[in-house]
Amino acid sequence: MSGTGRPRVPALEQVPADVVSLPDYAAHARARLDDNAWAYLAGGAADEITLRANRAAWDHLALVPRVLRRLAGGHTRVQLLGRTLAHPLLLAPVAYQRLAHPDGELASAHAAAAQGAGFILSAQASVLMEDVARAVLSDADRGPLWFQLYMQHDRGFTRELVQRAEASGYEAIVLTVDAPSHGVRDRERRAGLKLPADVSAVNLAALPKAPRTQLTPSQSWVFDALMPDAPTWDEIDTLRSHTRLPLLLKGVMHPEDAREAVRQRVDGLIVSNHGGRTLDTAAPTAWVLPRIADAVGDALPLLVDGGIQRGTDVLKALALGARAVLIGRPYMHALATCGAIGVAHVLRVLRDELEVAMALCGCANPAEATRELFFDVP
Repeated sequence: MSGTGRPRVPALEQVPADVVSLPDYAAHARARLDDNAWAYLAGGAADEITLRANRAAWDHLALVPRVLRRLAGGHTRVQLLGRTLAHPLLLAPVAYQRLAHPDGELASAHAAAAQGAGFILSAQASVLMEDVARAVLSDADRGPLWFQLYMQHDRGFTRELVQRAEASGYEAIVLTVDAPSHGVRDRERRAGLKLPADVSAVNLAALPKAPRTQLTPSQSWVFDALMPDAPTWDEIDTLRSHTRLPLLLKGVMHPEDAREAVRQRVDGLIVSNHGGRTLDTAAPTAWVLPRIADAVGDALPLLVDGGIQRGTDVLKALALGARAVLIGRPYMHALATCGAIGVAHVLRVLRDELEVAMALCGCANPAEATRELFFDVP
């Protein structure tokens, strides 16, 4: 093990012969990454209960298929923020993708564009946002290109970051709201996580250092040092005033927060528990999604992530109220295994599996996926 965070085995240039589904990539990625990179890209918070529960929740939802329905001419198209997407698949924002492959976010963006999928660039990307945008914006068949944002301690820098994204051609801002503090990531601490010298959050390079907080023994590092800079609902209007782009909130898990988002006139919600990387024992997103859908109705579009790795998972998410889904770890495993080709393969396989699941459940299009696919509404 190198301990540097760099892949210990070079990525392949083609999909391995034994890879036929998204889960198959995990073993190949593990063989190519050292403990440092694997802990970051595959791990979760604390005992990783939520990480496992996300996956298990989709498995526990049993489909009740319909038969003998007219399906000729069916499709996977969906409407999202004024665009028609070929299918409801997006790549979730994942930081430091050059830990997995030298091309990092550029490879993922190219793969998404080639498959007509959406791509959300992390604020902690290891490639400049301008370079990613230039690489894919000219592709007429690409999916949406969004920028994920963490509210920085320097709000002026946050404003500049949003304006850079808009000027570069990004089409929406995705504000992550579920991580005012890092999760307790035991796996990363055991691995002694450290980024290699040539991997960093390059888009945050000009961020001024936060003032040093002097704490007394009776004060809390979390509540007295971190939380004063954490965003609140009061700042949503201010953020919206800095850009003409649609604003989505990522990390909404409680129905009352979803209702507040509607009152705040945000443009979309991503139901997410950060892939189990922040609060362990948080509810799996498959359980939460229908409750959020009931809370907001048709007021705004919902997306969901967390444990999705099969076409049946995507169909279930659509039936529970999502307009589209985000995938994270599976495409990172593919990126580590064989670069952009692997990421494109993941998207193609997932879309093919979705079409099969739709056909076998009697759904000619995503709108026909409703809770009637389940005997008991989750």
